[in-house]
Amino acid sequence: MTDLVVRTGGPGDLGALLRLLDGAVRWLAADGHTGQWGTRPFSTDPGGVEQATGWATEDTLFLAYLGGEVVGALAIGDPPPFVPPPTEPELYLTIQVVDRTHKGHNISGMMMECAKDLARSRGVGVLRGDCWAGADGAVLRHYESLGFDITDTFTVETPAGPWPGGVVTLRVT
Repeated sequence: MTDLVVRTGGPGDLGALLRLLDGAVRWLAADGHTGQWGTRPFSTDPGGVEQATGWATEDTLFLAYLGGEVVGALAIGDPPPFVPPPTEPELYLTIQVVDRTHKGHNISGMMMECAKDLARSRGVGVLRGDCWAGADGAVLRHYESLGFDITDTFTVETPAGPWPGGVVTLRVT
């Protein structure tokens, strides 16, 4: 797809990131998958806004554009405390979200290529991240389709109940 462009983002892109996250929450809730992020939009949840602000200001943020519209985001930053510590130098994927109305355009794949390029430029051989492992495991399968292996599982206790997760790892060559 020639009109899909990925560029780095930053603090000025917080609104676009929140729109993507709000859309993902709506889509997941409509599909009956409220276990990942609940039903409250990120943009109306102080904790969600704080988390997204961190991705936009503290992490390395990549944004995917299709026809001038932001259709995906991927951020690289520090791993959360609930995943096992790294065993070697890595880049950690803190968020990946794609506008579901553009499914099938390889948006995740193109953003992941940018993450791989960043890892190579820093001499790092591993990309790692975590994702929701609930419902039917579709998120884990998505990462597998991008070449990741599921290397660990975990459960985080939240006020809404247990949140099952998986750690995904990709060797960068």
